[in-house]
Amino acid sequence: MSTPPHPHPSHHEPDAPRDLVGIGIGPFNLSLAALAHPLAELDAVFYDQCPAFTWHPGLLIDGARIQVPFLADLVTLADPASPWTFLNHLKARDRLFPFYFAERFHIQRTEYDTYCRWVADHLPGLHFGHQIDAVRWNPERDIFEVDFTQLDADGEAQALGRTHTRNIVLGIGTEPHVPEPLKTLVEAPGVPVVHSADYLNHRDTLMAADHVTVIGSGQSGAEIFLDLLRARPTGREKLHWLGRTEAFAPMEYSKLGLEHFTPDYTRYFHALPEAVRDRLVTSQWQLHKGIDADTIAAIHDELYRRTLHGGWPDVVLTPGVRVRTAGRLATTKVELHLEHIQQDTRSRLTTDAVVLATGYRERPLDRLLAGLDPYLRRDSRDRPRIDERFRLALDPSISAADCHVYVQNAERHTHGVGTPDLGLAAWRSATILNSLTGKETYPLPARTAFTTFGLDEQQQPHIPRARQAQVLTPLTDGR
Repeated sequence: MSTPPHPHPSHHEPDAPRDLVGIGIGPFNLSLAALAHPLAELDAVFYDQCPAFTWHPGLLIDGARIQVPFLADLVTLADPASPWTFLNHLKARDRLFPFYFAERFHIQRTEYDTYCRWVADHLPGLHFGHQIDAVRWNPERDIFEVDFTQLDADGEAQALGRTHTRNIVLGIGTEPHVPEPLKTLVEAPGVPVVHSADYLNHRDTLMAADHVTVIGSGQSGAEIFLDLLRARPTGREKLHWLGRTEAFAPMEYSKLGLEHFTPDYTRYFHALPEAVRDRLVTSQWQLHKGIDADTIAAIHDELYRRTLHGGWPDVVLTPGVRVRTAGRLATTKVELHLEHIQQDTRSRLTTDAVVLATGYRERPLDRLLAGLDPYLRRDSRDRPRIDERFRLALDPSISAADCHVYVQNAERHTHGVGTPDLGLAAWRSATILNSLTGKETYPLPARTAFTTFGLDEQQQPHIPRARQAQVLTPLTDGR
């Protein structure tokens, strides 16, 4: 199918509880909505306070690619016959043959963003411009109540509403992380100190700055450093690139290393003790916080090109550095107080602009779920407990009513490094829908990795039985 299907008619009664309310419409809940669309028996609706779908607009740098293959779209790894695949998006845009000849396995971020917006524009049941205000449990009706505010084009309150539902899925995403020493600089006017999430909005100002410092040694920091480097004159680049990690390290991208982003590893990780999971999350940073090898190569190529006529580019790349404190010098510069972790030495750096490629953190659920706090079950570090089906552990009075709150991209502490990975989006969405419908609506593979991650017999993967070769009857003389 090359064009999106027409939405099936809604039969929702105003006072009847819905089967599912989704809060947030990022790629993960968009994946869930796309896979839920053909399930006519499931009454689902999704809300987001933004006026339209957006996906990291400040990082849609020209040429930057997503770090997973195009098959990791919203639906393919659960239902390759879905009309919402990336390939069908290309077909609908009459771009299938150009893509075929381009031979691209990893697509650009702008192309992924365009694909998601195509799905969001055609998929029914999505309500943008709706801010969720509160979520409560109604014990008299055994349903959740969700209060929302409908916003106008300027983001101002237009109307109040409430819907009831048996199930909720939270897909509120992550938010930019600003280290404590730099928060006052970001919030104050004047010298540009911006998070990478807003890079493109401030790119012209940053390009005009005499000296720019990029802080953060992950993919975003590398892409921004490369973009700044390419635009500045040879010999007068005036760039610093600093990172806390011990090296500007490549992301683990070996075939067996990538198996940490499979359902097999997710199940193995979930079954580990809490303390072991916490240790693993911090030690596996190179699985998801390193730099794409092609980006590293492009940076080195650009730096090398600038030495062809003698001299070195005016850039400083220093890993293993943390920012202790920071402040303003007059009104035009920033002073960073640095500490080298291995050398145990300190220095100061004066710069005209700072880009914080310091990553993202899961948005806290506490404010949104304040009304459910008495029902939430937490672990030893006061984090929500989440079961293998991505459901919050709630009081038995709620789960006994077969009502649940599911989470997407808020479960790294229980499900591991694959939590924010786009490659597991369709599988997780299908798992949630199978749980909601109580049947194998989307058949999922029993085994997804060659690696067996544990010795526990319960963790041993299912090995499909080999097809038996046909047994031939031997011929004998006279037959």
